[in-house]
Amino acid sequence: MIRSLMALALIAGLPLAAGAATKAPVKKTVVTKRAPAKVNWVNVVAATPEGGMRMGNPNAKVKLIEYGSRTCPHCALFDKEGLPVLKAGPIAAGTLSYEFRDYPVHGAFDLGPILLGHCVPPAQFFPLLDAMFANQQALTAKAQAAETKIQAMTNPTPNQIATSFATDLGYVDFVKRRGMAPARAQACLAARAGVDRVVAVADAAGKQYSVTGTPTFVINGTKADNVYDWAHLQPLLAAAGV
Repeated sequence: MIRSLMALALIAGLPLAAGAATKAPVKKTVVTKRAPAKVNWVNVVAATPEGGMRMGNPNAKVKLIEYGSRTCPHCALFDKEGLPVLKAGPIAAGTLSYEFRDYPVHGAFDLGPILLGHCVPPAQFFPLLDAMFANQQALTAKAQAAETKIQAMTNPTPNQIATSFATDLGYVDFVKRRGMAPARAQACLAARAGVDRVVAVADAAGKQYSVTGTPTFVINGTKADNVYDWAHLQPLLAAAGV
């Protein structure tokens, strides 16, 4: 009889009569919320409307811009001495963002490396930039011979000059060894839009910040005058709060 009452109660969803067996209480599962994963802002890279590439938190309280040249020894030195410190500290923490804007301080000589440097996805931009700086001396060793070849050309276009320099200096082979397809490299060197972007960035740099050399650093919209290395930049960033 008790079994019949139990079956009826379970089917009908009714409470059991007094004296009948009862079900054990159902334990509720408590879901523990995990803390959101900490963002490593070094891995957050995006193109900017001004033609640069930014690493870090776009809302960081301190925004550092470098106008740099891939063939500039002082820029290569900052990339070796200063940038690793910033990446390990305030950039990773999200308190500082770093934007690199290519500036052709050596004119046509810089065009090829710049065009190839922007020929990769955002995630590969800074690794390729670092590699170009680390190998700068070897890549620019044949500069005189490459320039002599340019001088022998008849009315070359900017893209033809960029292609000639990039090929003779070894930048084309350099990016190929790092996974860039040959057709992709040639297409980027031949694109007029790439040259137009370089000209636009350089023109804006001159008008907005009076940039004439590299590296030129801008902290929160203010140009750091007569600052060309990490030793002199570091105290300015500390004063800004990072």
